[in-house]
Amino acid sequence: MSLIVQKFGGTSVADCEKIVAAARKAIRAQKQGHQVVMVVSAMGKNTDVLVDLARQINDHPPAREMDMLLSTGEQVSVALMAMAIHSLGAKAVSLTGAQIGIKTDSTHTKARIISIETERVKELLDAGNIVIAAGFQGIDENLNITTLGRGGSDTTAVALAAVLDADACEIYTDVDGVYTTDPRLLAEARRVLQISYDEMLELASLGAGVMHSRSVEFAKKFGVPIHVRSSFSDITGTMIVDQPESNTRPVGGAAMTKNEARVTIEGVPDVPGISHELFHSIASKAISVDMIVQDIGADGRANISFTVPRDELEQTLDAVRSASDILKYENVRHDEEVSKISVVGLGMAEQSGVADKMFRVLADNKINIQMITTSEIKISVLVAREDAQRALAAVHSGFLLDVTPDDAPESVAAVSREREHDAAEVVSRLRTMEDLTIDSIVLDDSQSVIALRRVPDHPGIAARVFEAIAAEGILVDMIVQNVGRGDAANLSLTVPKSDSEQALVVAKRIGDELGAEEILCKADAAKLSVSGIGLRSHTGVGIRMFRALSDAGINVELINTSEVMVNVIVEGKQGQAGLDVLNKAFADVLLD
Repeated sequence: MSLIVQKFGGTSVADCEKIVAAARKAIRAQKQGHQVVMVVSAMGKNTDVLVDLARQINDHPPAREMDMLLSTGEQVSVALMAMAIHSLGAKAVSLTGAQIGIKTDSTHTKARIISIETERVKELLDAGNIVIAAGFQGIDENLNITTLGRGGSDTTAVALAAVLDADACEIYTDVDGVYTTDPRLLAEARRVLQISYDEMLELASLGAGVMHSRSVEFAKKFGVPIHVRSSFSDITGTMIVDQPESNTRPVGGAAMTKNEARVTIEGVPDVPGISHELFHSIASKAISVDMIVQDIGADGRANISFTVPRDELEQTLDAVRSASDILKYENVRHDEEVSKISVVGLGMAEQSGVADKMFRVLADNKINIQMITTSEIKISVLVAREDAQRALAAVHSGFLLDVTPDDAPESVAAVSREREHDAAEVVSRLRTMEDLTIDSIVLDDSQSVIALRRVPDHPGIAARVFEAIAAEGILVDMIVQNVGRGDAANLSLTVPKSDSEQALVVAKRIGDELGAEEILCKADAAKLSVSGIGLRSHTGVGIRMFRALSDAGINVELINTSEVMVNVIVEGKQGQAGLDVLNKAFADVLLD
């Protein structure tokens, strides 16, 4: 008998009528011959109400007690859901995370799953019950209740689907699938019938709103097909699987992360170890760093910029100041009125011209770019928050995301995944299901770096540069734009060594037109890339990478990051040594 995990979010169980409607969906699936596990969130805004109550009592409530409080929201929901199913004539049993046997570490409010027991759930399913699991929660080794953080019910659902070897994990939400961007932000957003794990992982981490990034990590790691569906209709929804919607279009989605803050550390010594010291100080405060860019240094100094959630800015600045004696920086600047706009697509790895098209679209709308980072399947830019909505609309329209591709699937297809026949092996793997997994560590020594320093900062800089480069048929790999001193920007890019002289000629011509103070070329560069699942949710990844290179005396000259990759540029002659130390540093989490 097949097994389906159905997850219902807060809006899907916001009142008794919606709880009964969800119960009917579960019963219908059971009558169709499936065993059904439901994962249920707290009703509506119940979690927000509980948080508000806590703040009324204590401005800084203990994390353990917050977990105790917040876990009650799901307990209410699962009990009511079981009652609803019984009232409709079917059998159901509700279970808390602890009763299921979801074991976590002791990081309250942001706990990570260590293992999940399956025996009790399987016994209840075999007895004909619909099992209703409280999402978002578990229990640590000291029997303390823990919660998994925002989006934790998605994580619970996909984790249960993995450990139970479910045929699919259905995510019921207030939208009827995954859209090319959040339809609550842009009316032109289009529902897609299929999207790849990698694209969804980037979009989820970027604030797309439908799926939590850690749950997508699980799905990819364990091959769980996810079916995103509406709680309020029978529309087929969207499948999240291995392949994208289109094999011809380079971009599949766009996203806006609205409430970002940018921190720029000016004039740090351009020597080994500085990146490690900076981000070690920040990671010690458990702050989630998003975009990281470091441009090519000059006169022994470099600038490093990064973004953090707006509400973590003050804590971040405290961490930076506490390390001032070590970092020896000249100045620290910040801006809490910025947003990140990103485009994502597997096709970017195969098609050129995506970056210059994005930059041109923004320039034509007179939107200034403050920072740029790129990966193989994502381009992110930082813009003023007041421009964010216009920027999202511009790139969405510019890449025709509102138009269905000619090669898009016509319907949601059933997906069969490879089954794990050894249940003990599955459980063993899931004991470390939240651990970092590194897919690859790669050295690319075929690149050169071109840098335009202190370019007057105004809309259209990036568009001008990359259109000129593209016109010469030169392929660009990494793109980094950082905030320069005063009203200026620093722009760096990597190109094939064979094209470096031609690229430098173009850069000098465009740099002169734009008023750049200096044009640099590092003809012999090496790019080191660490890619895998969990990079953003594991704050120590960059630390481990920067520490390993620092300990080997290898200076990091350029940095850019994505949700699933960290790229650095080092001197070409140090590339192989860098690869060796990174392989050693990540040996415990590197896939064979």
